[in-house]
Amino acid sequence: MTSDAHGVRSGDAQSSGDAVVDGSISDDDVAVGEVVEDDLTHDRSTSDASDAVEAQLEADLLAAAVEADELGLTAEEAVVEAVDLAQRMESERDELRDLVQRVKADFDNYKRRVEAQRVEQRATAALGLVEELLPVLDACDAGVVAGHDDILPIQSQLTGTLEKRGLVRVAEVDVEFDPNVHEAVLHEEGDGDPLVVEVLRPGYLWNGHVVRPAMVKVKG
Repeated sequence: MTSDAHGVRSGDAQSSGDAVVDGSISDDDVAVGEVVEDDLTHDRSTSDASDAVEAQLEADLLAAAVEADELGLTAEEAVVEAVDLAQRMESERDELRDLVQRVKADFDNYKRRVEAQRVEQRATAALGLVEELLPVLDACDAGVVAGHDDILPIQSQLTGTLEKRGLVRVAEVDVEFDPNVHEAVLHEEGDGDPLVVEVLRPGYLWNGHVVRPAMVKVKG
């Protein structure tokens, strides 16, 4: 009995000794070790960041104090000086912003003027060509009046093309006389406001510009 018990104890001791000698560690032990190491690393990083912030703050305060001391200012005077500087910078910023807004508004107005000029130039670009075509249009009118119906397709195509570009024919009768688009060469007595009773030669407008006033007879 005594010998067996001693053998068992000797075997247990031998097993424990073997485990220690082999150095085997369970997975749970490894996990716990990693968690502890992570916590220590995080704590060290947080502590380092806090130390850096505190150090920077102390450096800024020291620099401000040195600058104020060099200028011969007290802490209160340094604060007043800083506030005054901030107000001046804000005023200059507002002035610069107003200047930028004025320049932008001027540039927008300039762009609108340039665009209006371009539209006007496009509208009047072919004015000279239309003036040169007036004798052709008059010849077509004269041919139609003379009974040359074969001219009608040419006249219709020419006037149709020009009208798409901005040509307006002034040849209405029984309308009020307008000195801007009519030229009265004959006058007949009558009552009321002067009216156009006969068109002797049609007039033309090109995009709102008078190319030639209509030659008319007026009554009234």
